[in-house]
Amino acid sequence: MSRTRLLLPVAGLVLAAALVSPGCTRAPSGEGPITIGFLVKQPEELWFQNEWKFAQRCANEYGFELIKIGTPDGEKLLNAIDVLAASGAQGFVVCTPDVKLGPAVMAKARSHAMKVFTVDDQFVGSDGAFMDVPYMGLSAKAIGRKVGRALYDEFVRRGWPIEETAACAVTFDELNTVKERTDGSTEALVEAGFPAGRIFRGAEKTTDVPGAFDAANIVLTQHPDVKRWLVFSVNDEGVLGAVRAMEGRGFDAETIIGIGIGAGTGLKEFDKQQPTGYFASCMISPLRHGYETTEHLYKWIKDGVEPPGDVRTDGVIATRANYRQVLVDLGLEDTARE
Repeated sequence: MSRTRLLLPVAGLVLAAALVSPGCTRAPSGEGPITIGFLVKQPEELWFQNEWKFAQRCANEYGFELIKIGTPDGEKLLNAIDVLAASGAQGFVVCTPDVKLGPAVMAKARSHAMKVFTVDDQFVGSDGAFMDVPYMGLSAKAIGRKVGRALYDEFVRRGWPIEETAACAVTFDELNTVKERTDGSTEALVEAGFPAGRIFRGAEKTTDVPGAFDAANIVLTQHPDVKRWLVFSVNDEGVLGAVRAMEGRGFDAETIIGIGIGAGTGLKEFDKQQPTGYFASCMISPLRHGYETTEHLYKWIKDGVEPPGDVRTDGVIATRANYRQVLVDLGLEDTARE
């Protein structure tokens, strides 16, 4: 029977690691019990909670121990690897809080003879290039393009005059995988016929609702003549923050078309009796990111089967009309029932 441990926060656990008996060694790959870690940068977010849930499903089905640790910064991440090693873990899945930590993480993992599978955010080496470490991430550009195309289609369906309409892109260009999303949306809009000069970018300092709210407010102040808005961002939170800022200035579901990207954060908007400017979400599934990464790592440890080097997953546009069925199709039935 598999076991699970949730270690939050890491502080204080390194001492426990130091107290493990020197004679206690973990079983080599393929021999004895298997323990795997799953480290995420923002354990409070629904996406990462669902990744953990599906990783646990994998552990239950294959019968290994899963240790879950939240690692919001580099120090906690490196400490967590020591904790995992002291707990007998032979490897871990990780979404790093900083992609530039890749060399340090891999050096630490090698010192403990641990295997590593990266998820969501890809390690970057000292030369600025992506590291050759197994990775599963989103097809960020393709997902962004789906959002842009869906925005344009709804814009056309509503018959909005272009001279009264603009697009607000809430961006976070510091992280390549999220920049690709907004770049993809912009490209798709322009290719469909939306004027590039009517797409206004607002850089957020944090990828959450408050950060997006502030970024959108700057765009709104700079363009008070716009009467109708298309809204896109790196995630659901980016669109929700922009929608809230617009609502504060008198815009509503009749004058906003916002499409997010996520695994459920924006769905509460669809349950509101009165529709809001949050029109749709490109739903991404944490099932593969949680279950498959863990499964690949387990088979790598147990059977020596090396995982694929680079796997990308796609998204599905969900609206108020069909989102519950989309959730079921993506393996998120629990969310659909809430």
